[in-house]
Amino acid sequence: MTETIATPKSPAPPAEPSRRGFFKRAALVTAVAGLAAGIGLKAWAHDGPGGWHRGGFMDGPVDPAMVDARLDRMLKHIYIEIDATDAQKQQLGPILKSAAHDLLPLRDRIRDGRLQALALLSQPTVDRAALEGLRTLQLQLADQASKRLTQAVADAADVLTPEQRKQLADRIGRWQRHRG
Repeated sequence: MTETIATPKSPAPPAEPSRRGFFKRAALVTAVAGLAAGIGLKAWAHDGPGGWHRGGFMDGPVDPAMVDARLDRMLKHIYIEIDATDAQKQQLGPILKSAAHDLLPLRDRIRDGRLQALALLSQPTVDRAALEGLRTLQLQLADQASKRLTQAVADAADVLTPEQRKQLADRIGRWQRHRG
């Protein structure tokens, strides 16, 4: 019986700098997007009256003043964690509040679409064309929301230092581990 000796493979050549930079930027954008999404969900999903956990999140319109108050409370905690300057605070608040207010009508339209889907599925016969049209509309709304969120994330990332973005990415990682 002959033995084959495994020869060590030579290491793969390093990735091109532009490709490596792309993945670093993509990871950063993902982290900041997660932060923005977390802030938005926390602002809307609070356990208080009308909060998500009590069934009120998708039940009806959200008061924009309540959204602002919850965002302010969330931002105070984040500002402390990243040691934000006064100038950064003045820039970040309006970026996130503007995005939240822009997303509120989309939230309502997406909720209405879910209600329409339930109504269509409750009929004696299923209208496949209507369901497909509704699906297409829901995807368009999700795309609009994603684009607006991405814009807010990029705007917020421009305000923060690389170290602050790393701190936020670490914080998002802790939120995700905590949520399971």
